[in-house]
Formats: sequence, structure tokens, C-alpha cells
Amino acid sequence: MSNRRDFLKASAAVGGTASVSGLASAFAGGASDTIKVGLIGCGGRGMGAVKDILNAEEKINGNAAKLEIVAVADAFKDRATNAVKTFTNEKGKDYGRFVKQVKITPDTTFDGLDAYEKLLKTDVNLVILATPPGFRPYHLEAAVRAGKNIFCEKPVAVDATGARKCYALVEESKKKNIAIVAGTQRRHQKGYIETVKKIQDGAIGELRAARCSWNGRRPWFHERPAGMADSTYQLRNWYHYLWACGDHIVEQHVHNLDVINWIVGDHPVKAVGFGGRALGPAGDPKNVGQIWDHFAVEYEYKSGLRLSSFCRHIPGDDDVSETVYGEKGQTYTRDGVYQINKQRSGSDDISAYVQEHIDLLNSIRAGRPLNELKNVTDSTFTAIFGRNAAYSCRTLNWADALASAEDTMPKDLALDKPLDATRAPVPGVWKLPPKA
Repeated sequence: MSNRRDFLKASAAVGGTASVSGLASAFAGGASDTIKVGLIGCGGRGMGAVKDILNAEEKINGNAAKLEIVAVADAFKDRATNAVKTFTNEKGKDYGRFVKQVKITPDTTFDGLDAYEKLLKTDVNLVILATPPGFRPYHLEAAVRAGKNIFCEKPVAVDATGARKCYALVEESKKKNIAIVAGTQRRHQKGYIETVKKIQDGAIGELRAARCSWNGRRPWFHERPAGMADSTYQLRNWYHYLWACGDHIVEQHVHNLDVINWIVGDHPVKAVGFGGRALGPAGDPKNVGQIWDHFAVEYEYKSGLRLSSFCRHIPGDDDVSETVYGEKGQTYTRDGVYQINKQRSGSDDISAYVQEHIDLLNSIRAGRPLNELKNVTDSTFTAIFGRNAAYSCRTLNWADALASAEDTMPKDLALDKPLDATRAPVPGVWKLPPKA
């Protein structure tokens, strides 16, 4: 279970200058070594991650920062060029003071579905993976094989095939001494860390049950412009297509599921649920997408603990939080609020989006790279597992669900081409594919 607290312990043990084999040893000499960063996926989250890692480096090394943004890659040329323009704008609010650290050239600005391969052939030390999550297992595999340190957004897969690929990369990345920090930023958030430690130390006794939710409004949605090809529209509107997003229980609610897995120290073994598409736009899925707008899933862990999980995109009371019930009380957590038996149990001192990059950079330079791939894959598949239980309206077990042949990535994907889109899954009609 890797998190900020684990890294601080490791750093103290090695004095920040451990001698190790593998890629990370190149930075074991300390903060004088330059880390060259490449961005794969130039949308809002990717751009935000660049801002966060620049802010993290500033907090570590101040004006003596030794981190450079040297390359960008995106499926679409306009996204890649816009990212470069934004990063190099000296008057820009978010990036202006960092322009001296931006070393991107036309030769390191890549576009197309193979842009990630071109970027990985450069001399970048660290890559940020922030494309739609359907691509994540394949980009992770390529980055690990290329020996790059990685910051990857969550989730890391959208189906069983992708999750198995990520699990297979855990040991490979550890053998290569590669750092992999995931965008499950609560594991680097001081208030969460303090509260989870108290729970695990017995503050509420034996855990009996839990609930978590991501209940909010409909996210961004792009109407389809006349004449736009299927594949291009689905990539531009990726959140609403299952192969690219995995549905919102996977893309968003994974955060809350990750917190519960973290507290329990394991993933669930059974799931049953339901949900549907009540208020989503009607029409051809090629134009309106496929995702559901509400899920309710009950998970069961090996210990017998039951987790009630809820997420929706329907107007009403918003709630993004977690509650755990124990024999001696309960805890309640959400961003900025940490309570045990209604008493404050923790507080934040820095943005978790920045802290996760501080921990990543420090771990590389200390020669003790954090590797969170197992944890984030567990939580990602927890979400996929629950989604499929809800789609099928059947009780599923973890092993069978993970072993299934489910593979949603379109074959021979190409830009500006036709791409079928089936209707949203029909509750109880959808079936889990057989074993791979």
C-alpha cells in the first residue's frame, strides 16, 4: 500500500541517496539531476497535471528547479499545438512563471494515434499519461517497456482485458525500478492519510460496513458537429463512450472506491447492483453516447464487510464522500472534511494534486521509486466489477469477472473513420463475456 506516509518512511531509511539499479538510480544523486517530462494526452486533465508537476518541483527546488517539459503528444494536432502555445505563454496565469522550463520543439510535438510511441522514443525520463482511460493499459505497457517513470491518471483500464494487462505490468515495472504514481490523489492527501491511519490503528474498532458515493450532475457533453466522423466524435466526446471511458462509475467513482479499498486493505470479492440511463439524451448512440446516469452496487469483502456504493449524474443533492462504520463508531471523509465519531481527525496543508507529484519526484530522486500500479488497478477493477454486476443485474465474483474475455477497445481504430456504437447496456440483458 504505497502512499505519502510510506514514501516518507522510505526516505528516512535511506537518507534520500539510496544506491539502486535501474532507471531511478540515474536520479539518486539528488536534486541536481534534471527530469525531462513528456505529456501524452493534452486535454484538461493532462494540462492540469503539467501545472501540478511544475508547482511540485517549485516547492521542492524553488528557483533551482531541475525539471523540464520537453515533449507533448495527442491524437489531435490542434490539442498538441494548443498545449505548447499555453505552456509557452509568458503572460499565462497558470504556466507563465514556468516558461523557462518548457523546452518543447516542433520535433517533440507529436499527433496521431501513434503519437505516444513517438514521444516514448525521445529522451524523456518521466511521462504523464492523461489520454481517455481506454488507452491507458496500452500506454502504460509501452511506457514500462520503454523504461520511463510514470504519472498516470485514473482509472487505468475500462475492461477485464485492460485490467489484466495492468496487473501483468506490476512486477515488470518493479523489476525495472520504475516509479508509477496514479491520480488517486487522496492517498497523498494529508487529511485522508491521517484519518485512514487512525481507522487502521483501531479508532472505531472492527470494521462492520461502509458506504461511498459520487453523486453529482451531468458532466460535459459535446453535441456532434455535422459531418464529423464517428471515431473523431467518440474521441472528442470520450466520456460518453464505454470503450473510451468505462462509464462514470469507473471514471469518477473509482476515487471513493479506492478510499474504501485503502481502508480495508483489500479489494471486494463479490458484487451485485443495478442502475440505468434515466435522463440521458435519447437518440442514436453514435450521437448521444452510451453511459448510464445512475448506479447502486453492493460489494462484499473477504472479511464479510459490505460496502454500499452509489453514483449518479442526476440533479439533486450532490455528495462525494465515504463513511465507514465500526464496532466503536464511524468515520466520515470527503475533501477537506475528516471526522471520527463526528470529531475532526485530520487536516490538509497542500493540494493533493500537487503533493502526489512532490512524492513522485522525491521518490525518483531518492532512488526509492513509488509504485502504485497494483493499488490503482485493484480500485479500477473494483469499479469495472461493480459496473458489470449492475449491467447484468447478477451477483458476480471477482475471479470470474477478471478472467472474462471482456475487451471493449475497437479493432483497427483510426481517426476520421466509421465506428459503430451500440445502445447503452440494457439492465439484466447485458451478459459478462465468457472466460478469456
